[in-house]
Amino acid sequence: MIRILAISGSLRAGSYNTSLLRMAAEHAPAEVEVEIYDDLESLAPYNEDRESDPPASATELMEQIRSADALLLSTPEFNTTLPGQLKHLVDWGSRPYGPDAALYGKPVAVIGASQTDYGAMWAQDTLRKALGIAGARVADVELSVARAQDKFDAAGRLTDEDTLEQLEHVLRGLAEHHRATVTV
Repeated sequence: MIRILAISGSLRAGSYNTSLLRMAAEHAPAEVEVEIYDDLESLAPYNEDRESDPPASATELMEQIRSADALLLSTPEFNTTLPGQLKHLVDWGSRPYGPDAALYGKPVAVIGASQTDYGAMWAQDTLRKALGIAGARVADVELSVARAQDKFDAAGRLTDEDTLEQLEHVLRGLAEHHRATVTV
């Protein structure tokens, strides 16, 4: 079983990004378990002065990242870039630099949804770049859900079949990416 930790960069209750992750959990391949982390709001801002004694919120999330086989991050786009809480995740996850960092060598896929015509693609690009610099192994799979308000119903269920197929493709790709990075 491949365990994927899914984290939404959106903190709002009616988030399309969080709904996208719920759909990922519901439609994961048989060999994949998607667990949604839903407390990103409590993650303390990154502070280099606290690296030797990080806050509990950072320590706990980094342990969950370490114990997962892979990560699935879904980001909204705020002013053409990623939300601050996801940046804090990358900053904490990159420390200490090198193999001891929670993100180092971790297979990750980045997806996103927004109400714009661009589907948070700029935020996704920024997040992929930051993850790569942090040492994560970013999967070459993409999903930009543009005009999300037209693709989800009022209950947060994805109603667009093409988008659902793309999401399932991302999950299969991330599982394959994980298997390719596992050393025997």
